[in-house]
Amino acid sequence: MKLIITEKPSVAMEFAKALKINTTRKNGYLEGTDWIITWCVGHLVTMSYPEKYDENLKKWRLETLPFLPEEYLYEVIPNVEKQFQIVQSLLQREDVLEIYNAGDSGREGEYIQRLVFMMAKPNPKAQMKRVWIDSQTEEEILRGIREAKNMDEYNSLSDSAYLRAKEDYLIGINFSRLLSIIFGRRIAKQINEERVSVSVGRVMTCVLGMVVSREREIRNFVKTKYYKIVGEFGEEVSSFKAEWKVNEKSEYFQSRLLYNDNGFKKEEDAKTLISSFADKKAIVTELKKSKQKENAPLLFNLAEIQNECTKNFKIKPDETLEIIQELYEKKMVTYPRTDARVLSTAVAKEIGKNLNGLYKNFKDEEVSGFIKKMIDEKYSTNLVKTKYVNDSKITDHYAIIPTGQGLENYEKLPELKKNVYKLIVKRFIAIFYPPAEYNKVSLTLNIENETFTASGKVCTKQGFLEVLKNKSLSKSMISCQRLYGLCQ
Repeated sequence: MKLIITEKPSVAMEFAKALKINTTRKNGYLEGTDWIITWCVGHLVTMSYPEKYDENLKKWRLETLPFLPEEYLYEVIPNVEKQFQIVQSLLQREDVLEIYNAGDSGREGEYIQRLVFMMAKPNPKAQMKRVWIDSQTEEEILRGIREAKNMDEYNSLSDSAYLRAKEDYLIGINFSRLLSIIFGRRIAKQINEERVSVSVGRVMTCVLGMVVSREREIRNFVKTKYYKIVGEFGEEVSSFKAEWKVNEKSEYFQSRLLYNDNGFKKEEDAKTLISSFADKKAIVTELKKSKQKENAPLLFNLAEIQNECTKNFKIKPDETLEIIQELYEKKMVTYPRTDARVLSTAVAKEIGKNLNGLYKNFKDEEVSGFIKKMIDEKYSTNLVKTKYVNDSKITDHYAIIPTGQGLENYEKLPELKKNVYKLIVKRFIAIFYPPAEYNKVSLTLNIENETFTASGKVCTKQGFLEVLKNKSLSKSMISCQRLYGLCQ
């Protein structure tokens, strides 16, 4: 028999569907002729608290710190003990000769499964393999099983997971106890509580410190007014604005009246300079024109899409992750917990499948129109030699992209989740579009050794911007048109 251990029941069902096996649902697992599929339910095993080492450590005292065990103790979490026992009994079955670790394909997923294997002590005759997948589509699941490697090849990942857990444990146990003993009573008095414990964490406390430091900067910031000079030049129809900036020949070079190189401390000093320009002509002393191309941005990793969703939909990073995790489980997107913004060479060579799936199955006029234009204009889908493909910048997983599958679920999604999915789809499609093209111009004007500068760019070909419409950029283009037109 072959045993697969997944991260949760819903994933186990997807593996059963992909393998097309007739299974019988039993208590905590599925069993067929050749395959058994079971699951964890989050963490089944955890690190033991200090009192498991010594009952006297249950009470928090300074003299018992630091707590640094030579060997770490682990235990089964009581409320999931039943599922652990089911998994353990399956791992120890003598007829199970192949065990597939199909936990979440990341460091935390590896840690969860390794703890189970450590505590359950699988059949020593069984061959242990690791299934590593980037999406939950049928093809990817079958590939993951087919190409499963010996689990020992992931020992470095496992070691790093164990080390991180021990670091979190030691910092949390020791510093939480230390600060609670020293400051707990003082804090409790301030908030009228009997007692207070101070929670310290490797990440949590650092982030909180950053928030506090930034808040102090904001509270201590003193607003300072300064006065800039902006001139309007040209005819009424084709006028443009340029900003004064001090230069070495200026009367105000290194003057104490200046706040910085383009502003005065006092309004009256700025007005004095303005009045000196009365009835004087401005001479263009420098004019530069150039053309610029700009490619579509890199694909989404988790941090980048969290930023975009916060900006566009006003949702928290945790909510974004929850949405993308759901899309992943519905086979609509690839693995969400990735720090890569590029694709692997192997995936890039098969990218047509993703595009075809979107074109045929995604019933969205806007997206279908973008893909149709790609086909009509014969845009290249050969990404291998572009900046969007770089094997060296991929650790565990490549960027988040649509799979082109699971689209029967799209219409059932709430509006917010639809919008997040479309955000991923449009970022993906944009990389196949040509670059945006601009005409750039910058000029310098001189009025008796006082200089004004202006610059801008005009979009001549939208390229990928047609997919990733940028409203703020569109507005700035209108103001730059006048400057560019004047310089023709």
